[in-house]
Amino acid sequence: MALKATIHKAELTISDMDRDYYATHALTVALHPSETEARMMLRLMAFALHANQDLAFTRGISSGDEPDLWQRNPDGTLAHWIELGQPDEKRLRKACGLARQVTLYCYGRQAPMVWWQSHGNALARLDNLCVRHVTDASEQALAALVSRQMRLNALIQDGQLWFGDDAHNVAVELENWKA
Repeated sequence: MALKATIHKAELTISDMDRDYYATHALTVALHPSETEARMMLRLMAFALHANQDLAFTRGISSGDEPDLWQRNPDGTLAHWIELGQPDEKRLRKACGLARQVTLYCYGRQAPMVWWQSHGNALARLDNLCVRHVTDASEQALAALVSRQMRLNALIQDGQLWFGDDAHNVAVELENWKA
């Protein structure tokens, strides 16, 4: 019998002073059996950083041809493809051909550095690709915020993200590897 996803509910209040975007989103997030809680929180972090009325979670990890999040234009074309992890170069080239903007969030302790060293030169040619690395400390701090029912706040100002709940706030450290 296949394991089922665990459903988490999140009320995410976003105050993005850099983009003048202020909204509260009621989100249902499925934690896939092969996904860690830290990765699920990184998806919520990515949602907060790129929040838009047309931004949506996809089937993500359970689908090989979809990113973790995407923003579709009214005509169905892709405005933004947002992915987590260390995908292969071919997948990112395809994403850059399909979407106007592609953002990749790498995470983990050592694997992202090895991945970037082997793929960075080839990915430099992709003009609409942005690659950011979430530090290990930030990843672990975000994972500590997980619960089945979450009330989260995201404050974005001057490129800095503060993410938290009523009891804890995390200054999320993001390294820009490719802008």
